[in-house]
Amino acid sequence: MTTNRWKLRLQAGACAVGALLVSTWALAQAPHPSQQKERPKVSEPISFANPHDLALAPKLAAREADWRIGPVVYQVIVDRFAPSRNLEAKRALYAAPRTLHPWSNLPKRGKLLPEQGLWTHELDFWGGDLDSLASKLDYIKGLDVDVLYLGPIHDAFTNHKYDANDYFKVSPEYGTREDVKKLAASLHDKGMRLVLDGVLNHMGRNSPHFQDALKNPKSPYRDWYFIGPEYKMGYRGWWDIANLPDVKWETPAVQARLFGDPDSVIQGWLRDGVDGWRLDVAYDIGFKFLGDATKAAHRAKPGSLMLGEIYNYPEQWLGPMDGMLNITAGEVIYELVDGKVSGRQAASILERMVEDSDYEGLLRSWIVLDNHDRPRLANRLPDLANRRMAQVLQFTLPGSPNLYYGVEVGLEGADDPMNRAPMDWSKANDSHPEFVWLRQLTRLRKERRALRIGEFRRLDTETILAFTRYTDKVGELAVVLVNPTDAPVSEFISVRDSKLMNNEALKDVFSGYQTRMRAGLIRVEVPANTAMVLRPVLQDPTKEYTAYKRVQ
Repeated sequence: MTTNRWKLRLQAGACAVGALLVSTWALAQAPHPSQQKERPKVSEPISFANPHDLALAPKLAAREADWRIGPVVYQVIVDRFAPSRNLEAKRALYAAPRTLHPWSNLPKRGKLLPEQGLWTHELDFWGGDLDSLASKLDYIKGLDVDVLYLGPIHDAFTNHKYDANDYFKVSPEYGTREDVKKLAASLHDKGMRLVLDGVLNHMGRNSPHFQDALKNPKSPYRDWYFIGPEYKMGYRGWWDIANLPDVKWETPAVQARLFGDPDSVIQGWLRDGVDGWRLDVAYDIGFKFLGDATKAAHRAKPGSLMLGEIYNYPEQWLGPMDGMLNITAGEVIYELVDGKVSGRQAASILERMVEDSDYEGLLRSWIVLDNHDRPRLANRLPDLANRRMAQVLQFTLPGSPNLYYGVEVGLEGADDPMNRAPMDWSKANDSHPEFVWLRQLTRLRKERRALRIGEFRRLDTETILAFTRYTDKVGELAVVLVNPTDAPVSEFISVRDSKLMNNEALKDVFSGYQTRMRAGLIRVEVPANTAMVLRPVLQDPTKEYTAYKRVQ
């Protein structure tokens, strides 16, 4: 028994040792626990984003989701944009003292009508309307436009409509409120937005509300205006213009009807499908009321745009409102290309403006070179090279290019009313160099994401203006160089971007000119009166290798 028991124990021990050996062998063949994680599939891209890019990406994504940031804006005067298709049916709307002109006529300065308190050129019409405008939406879309901005369309006596009689109605010669709803819907179908011009600081003298207030001391509208013997006209007019009585925003009932009520002017049109407002002479309305009106607009339509016509420095206005007309940037552009300020000084002013201002607000602001109040670009900068430099800056600085209808065909016109000529449709095609050039700029804007939503960084130079617009991806970088002098300039520049690889090329999108990186630095040769937009060349088509293989 004892011997058998020991045999059994020896056999059991042998089995145990064998099992242990098998187990040890299996363990040796198995991967270490740290290696047992699922390996990434070859088809899944590896992110090469650095911490800086990872922090910037959410901010860029939010900007990209906001239609108000970086769009191309196209401004139209309805009466002058497209000839009416139903002119005879509405000819009676242009009875004297109004005058209806053939589309081929150009505006001219008129004479004063003392009994009307107006100039005759304010009563000259060309007959365009919302229906004819709607027939040109494919053309506008073809320009890569994102936002259509209409000059005032509310019921008014003049052609410019800055003297509204009724904010809730469309001027009959333009159409109806239903036409505006249809226009907004059509624009949305084509991926565009609609912004209206709100002239809410003052109204027209012919307004029934104002006339009742002026004539009846007990009128419910008496406190809607500044009326009293202390005013030489018996009321206060904007810039003392008799036809433009100031609206009294301090009155609670005025606030309710302009922006506070759900069916108010600002909220009501937004609920009808309009996407935003450009408020006329917003600097006169002031910080408080602009902020109140903007909050009301956002209640009615989250994500709507409230943008002000403000000729002031942007810093403190970008907060009460979503954005503004960035006239400051436009003036810097003109001073630069006119040779009145150096590239270095212009860069310093622009850099300080960016640092002082809310950047998201700047990106929502519109950069204005010309419009209905300013000489047309072709008149302001008759030299083609200067015009090209100005437009490149309009399309590359932070914000949105505000294009005045006809700029794409070189439409001319000095001061008002000559700058409000009817659109010349005979030139709106690829045979016109201005048309081809503008299409090149709008395509560039679509292709270069950094120009729409990117950060801004000034580059140090001696003579030229230089800056970058950049995102979290090196391939989207744009290096903007402008030489406003009459001689070619050679500059040695630090591009200040760590992801630009040594000895790799930067290429001008216009001329094809190339320079190469040298440890973060470049030497550039910029011809006289020339603007360049350099982009990184990530892949040499003659090589399989790229230095950007592991850089986002």
